[in-house]
Amino acid sequence: MNELDELTRRAQSRVGQSLRGKYLLERLLGVGGMAAVYEATHRNGMRVAAKVLHKEIASDKGAKMRFLREGYVANRIGHPGVVKVLDDDEDTDGSAFIAMELLDGITLEREWSNAGQRLPLMRVVAILDELLDVLDAAHASGVIHRDVKPDNVFVTNAGPLKVLDFGIARIVDQSRVTRSGEMMGTPEFVSPEQAGGRVREVDARADLFSLGAVAFTLLTGEYTQIAKTAIERMIYAATKPARRLVDVAPAVHADIAHVIDVALSFAIEDRWASARAMRAALRSAATNAGITLGAMPSPRDQVDVPPSVPISLPTPSSTTTVAHGSVRKPDE
Repeated sequence: MNELDELTRRAQSRVGQSLRGKYLLERLLGVGGMAAVYEATHRNGMRVAAKVLHKEIASDKGAKMRFLREGYVANRIGHPGVVKVLDDDEDTDGSAFIAMELLDGITLEREWSNAGQRLPLMRVVAILDELLDVLDAAHASGVIHRDVKPDNVFVTNAGPLKVLDFGIARIVDQSRVTRSGEMMGTPEFVSPEQAGGRVREVDARADLFSLGAVAFTLLTGEYTQIAKTAIERMIYAATKPARRLVDVAPAVHADIAHVIDVALSFAIEDRWASARAMRAALRSAATNAGITLGAMPSPRDQVDVPPSVPISLPTPSSTTTVAHGSVRKPDE
């Protein structure tokens, strides 16, 4: 039995139990390396998703602090695209937990997998547009997510996306939770500065890099770095520029590929200056590609794209092709 199987077995054994006499755990929804998530009912009848930190991790004060602060960080943003955290507490056995709004739907990771690990361009553009609005609100609130990835985006049955897991987010105007040199993030989507442990260099543009990496994977079925192991991928992320979407998937409209490739720039200063600027560029590129998006939610999004970064580019010439008729898992 591997570690995840053992964690799942232990998590499943809690079904039917009550957290602090308040939340009845009714069904196990998922298990991760840090916590398990349950469908639960509060004693007043309110339905919630209860996220319970694994007992083995609860003894780590740093991990416990990051876990419990998720609610404070998420609720600080106040955007409908961020999951609301309703309560936080500890069970009688010391297990920390948070209660969140219960969502119906699937993760973006599952949607991508169900679609054969490649989503249509129009769908990806719509996803980017919506997530950039959420990141704009987060960054305006001084919050950097630091772990943007498909598994942390929830596609609700009602349609809107929700960004999950602000447990390792950093609040810009407060002291850093992580020590200098400590890496946070996911190897497949992490920014170079995060992968290299350059904590003091991490700002909102790290989230834009991760979002660019998400778009790259959703469109191509591959990761930005070709590697055999997660450790190797992390090393490459810290030391090698990401592959350009325009080279890997030349069938993607050049203007949209350019927006994503700028986000994936190795040098921080070469990326989009903000989520708002990237969203404006994406919308301009979408128009050029004949893709219609909804109206901007507020006038603050009507910003000019920096003139130094062109939107319209000639269709690139490349010998690299994408076999749209075949599907493969990343790095297979």
